[in-house]
Amino acid sequence: MKKRLIFIVAALMLVLAACGNEDSTKEETTKNDDTETSKITSDTITYQSESGPIEVPANPQRVVVLSLYAGDLIQLGVNIVGADSWLKDNPNFAEGLANAEVIASDDYEKIIELDPDLIIGSVDVEDAAKLQEIAPTVLFTYGAIGYLEQHIEVAKVVNKEAEATAWVEDFKVRSQAVGEEIKAKYGEDVTVTVAGNYDKQISLFGDNWGRGTEIIYQEMGLKMPQSVEDVVLDPGYFTISEEVFGDYIGDFLVLNVVREGQDTTFLDSNWYNNIPAVKNGNVFYAEGPAFYYNDSYSLDFQLDFFKKSFLGN
Repeated sequence: MKKRLIFIVAALMLVLAACGNEDSTKEETTKNDDTETSKITSDTITYQSESGPIEVPANPQRVVVLSLYAGDLIQLGVNIVGADSWLKDNPNFAEGLANAEVIASDDYEKIIELDPDLIIGSVDVEDAAKLQEIAPTVLFTYGAIGYLEQHIEVAKVVNKEAEATAWVEDFKVRSQAVGEEIKAKYGEDVTVTVAGNYDKQISLFGDNWGRGTEIIYQEMGLKMPQSVEDVVLDPGYFTISEEVFGDYIGDFLVLNVVREGQDTTFLDSNWYNNIPAVKNGNVFYAEGPAFYYNDSYSLDFQLDFFKKSFLGN
């Protein structure tokens, strides 16, 4: 009887010890899980923004973009959950912004609902402080740095500087090579005018105004007519009347046509079709909304357009 009692007590002690070990293991696992979760959610980097250092996620998962930089984020494979209407209207961004909600920079409640872990925009947003309360917010001044540097800066914010730097180096090689082919085919002094229509007006664009101007003039090294250079370089663009449009057209015309809601009857007019570049078939029609931007994703699209247009390949 005594031996039996000892056996029962020993068995109970083993059971209790096993339960204690299981609880201890669970507790340790929970602690480890909590630690790992904390490590992931608090994994940040410091970005040196225009306004000072900002702690941002090292691997952002839900980004709201309120300005021109959606294409750079799409190029880098960053998930965008909210974007402004101008970005959503760009057909080139349709796939990259397929799951993004249309938002305005002052639509704070909707932005909160999107639960972003990062917001990227321009310095002209209405209330940066309110956005900063929602998520880390990085704002850029458009044109403060070069357009290729801008891609690298956006990439720094999302911890992808190496990828962006590699893209920039490759893009410069590709675009300069196309420029050399164009000059070899049409001559070193071939001239190109970049223009566009909007609100019953026609504008000429300089060498840093989107619409492919950075590629044509800066990277490819093609020339604009002197008449264009005289009026656009300082302001960036110059609006002219239809009557004098022909005076500003070079050997080639890249015409950014905005069709939706705009009057494009000038394309059928005699004065337009009598311009030498038009008569010679040296006009390349670019769809306006797809050509507005100079982000990396748009630049790849534009370079491909110019290669096919000028060289046929």
